[in-house]
Amino acid sequence: MSAFVHTILTAVPKYSYHQEELRDRMKEIVPGSERDKRIIHHIYSRSGINTRYSVVDDFRKTANHQLFFNGQGATPGTASRNDTYIREGRKLFVEVAQKLINQSRFSSEDITHLITVSCTGFYTPGPDYDIIKSLGMSPKTERYHLGFMGCYAAIPALKMANQICLANPKANVMIVSVELCTLHFQANPKMDDLLSASVFADGGAGAIVSNRKLETSAFQIDAFASAITDKGKDDMAWSIGDTGFNMVLSNYIPELLEEGLEPFLSPVLDQYQLELSDINLWGVHPGGRAILDNVEKTLLLTKDALSASRQVLSDYGNMSSATVLFVLKKLLEENNTNGRTLTMAFGPGLTLESALLTKIPGS
Repeated sequence: MSAFVHTILTAVPKYSYHQEELRDRMKEIVPGSERDKRIIHHIYSRSGINTRYSVVDDFRKTANHQLFFNGQGATPGTASRNDTYIREGRKLFVEVAQKLINQSRFSSEDITHLITVSCTGFYTPGPDYDIIKSLGMSPKTERYHLGFMGCYAAIPALKMANQICLANPKANVMIVSVELCTLHFQANPKMDDLLSASVFADGGAGAIVSNRKLETSAFQIDAFASAITDKGKDDMAWSIGDTGFNMVLSNYIPELLEEGLEPFLSPVLDQYQLELSDINLWGVHPGGRAILDNVEKTLLLTKDALSASRQVLSDYGNMSSATVLFVLKKLLEENNTNGRTLTMAFGPGLTLESALLTKIPGS
């Protein structure tokens, strides 16, 4: 028996920014020397990003500054940021969940399990409660929250959904991931803060996983693999500070991932007697342009192998855990190729997570 990812849908907040606009604004906002401004210009210009979204309009000069620059300067407290997460995050969680019901063959009553994912804020009763109440789902719906795991968390969510479906043939599992990364902007000329401010964005994505017979194109779930690299613990980390969450984001991460990719992938491919050439589709989390470049180089992929990841990075930036679902949606709906699909995501640790899927056309 196999479980399938039947439906993947996404949503973004209403405020959009062009990367060039943010680049020029950051040179005004972030205190520092002329050298710091040149670094900002360089990082943003080479990011591979065109557009990003945020739940706040505060990064524009002429805006209703509700969180940043509203009397607290550019460093509002963690409570203010989390209050914004509660107010805006619950809207996006419910929007994604409602779209999954409206645009799939599943009703609210069909959903037996709900998994929510986020690392950019906290509240309780949480988004799982909001979704169940807003969609009129059964109060008996089993619910779980994967929190504070970082960019790779959507894959453990898929893994949990798969395990639920294998244990219960009648299970229909909804996954909803929402990340509001821009709420934790830090106006500092430190390289960690400059890098994170240049790539992170807000967005939400969700999926329904079920054993139900296929009617439309879907991903069959085949296997998962997890690993922690020997290096990297101090190069990507996420902690709570007095003025928001503090991200450690070293510029060595692409090189560290390059070192760890092949020993990570080999056991997965060996388990299914596959070669890299047997993979038809690649769904790599676009943590940044350099990460995609290094994955492509290390695995000797063709120039278009990571086109879905690069397009998501360009159109949305890095939305932490939600991002890889954006990539899978693009592969499911916009790519005519079927067959073996390998999706990968990376996060604090450095942690590497992967899912081996098979894209199957609908009947």
